[in-house]
Amino acid sequence: MVEWKKLGEVCKRNKGIPITAGQMSELAVPNGNVRVFAAGQTIADINEADLPINCAYKKPSIIVKSRGYIDFEFYEKPFTHKNEMWSYSFDNKEQGKYIFYYLTTKTELFRKKARANSVKLPQLCVSDTDNFYIPLPSLSEQERIVGILDTFTSSIENLKAQISLRRKQYEHYRDKLLDLEGKEGVEMKTLKDVCKLERGIRVVKKDLQENGVIPVYQNSLTPLGFYERSNFPANTSFVICAGAAGEIGFSDIPFWAADDCTCMVCPLSINGKYIYHFLITKQHVLKSQVRKASVPRLSKDVIAKLPIPLPSFQEQSRIVSILDEFEASIKNLEAQLEARQKQYEYYRNKLLTFE
Repeated sequence: MVEWKKLGEVCKRNKGIPITAGQMSELAVPNGNVRVFAAGQTIADINEADLPINCAYKKPSIIVKSRGYIDFEFYEKPFTHKNEMWSYSFDNKEQGKYIFYYLTTKTELFRKKARANSVKLPQLCVSDTDNFYIPLPSLSEQERIVGILDTFTSSIENLKAQISLRRKQYEHYRDKLLDLEGKEGVEMKTLKDVCKLERGIRVVKKDLQENGVIPVYQNSLTPLGFYERSNFPANTSFVICAGAAGEIGFSDIPFWAADDCTCMVCPLSINGKYIYHFLITKQHVLKSQVRKASVPRLSKDVIAKLPIPLPSFQEQSRIVSILDEFEASIKNLEAQLEARQKQYEYYRNKLLTFE
């Protein structure tokens, strides 16, 4: 049997405190024992004694991200939040977690409601959540559902941690392997001396296809669409020079680069993927040279003048092989994460559908 009750009837709603983003930043300390939540992902850990109002909540709670980006967060440690937000505390942790999982199935509904409430900045009202009906099966069933979904979320967090660790390993070995200046047998050249830098050619959007084999890159690393032919060969690196200026791409298949891309066409003596890995180590340099305007732009000359260490082709290939293994490992973990998230959403929706 499932009983339907308003959220405001099954738990205690908490008010926030008057605190600004500036105060949160000033009061934040590494080991603060109270977490203060603001809109979006903004948080600060603050000592309880330093709070403007001594108002920390210490029961398992659901925090309502009620303004801007609408979302819910479950938190078990001492916390508080800005006064335009609110939260719900529970005596029973499992019930709080169960209701949190149920609310996540309705996030898009709340986002639509917030947009309807306020066009400029989406905003929920207290009544939107207080009066929202929650299906309540028996406590043992709630606990069963929470156990299943916690297993999925734990697996997802574990995969995220593995991906983060593997990325750090990749960055460590990439920087170490490409720190070649002054090493024996390594020439220092500029990128324009190593590759031919060519700007892409503009393509008319109406000529693009939604699906196809030849991707088209314009002002981001997300393909703009697909085209009937390519203008650059496989194994070519490119840099976005407008829009997402400074982003670095590599294509292992032929592709079409539009006019906001600068591509590196390499001779047979240069491993094209070596250029890509090297450019990634210099991305901060490229981005620092982006001209800020209505459309951010990066000059081709900035790319051309980058100094690049050039070992033998065999050494280039060895470095690429090592770094490609890391990239493949990361992609494999990301594919596992995507699959696990889809499984979680499927079972969450199935377990929490009572209508």
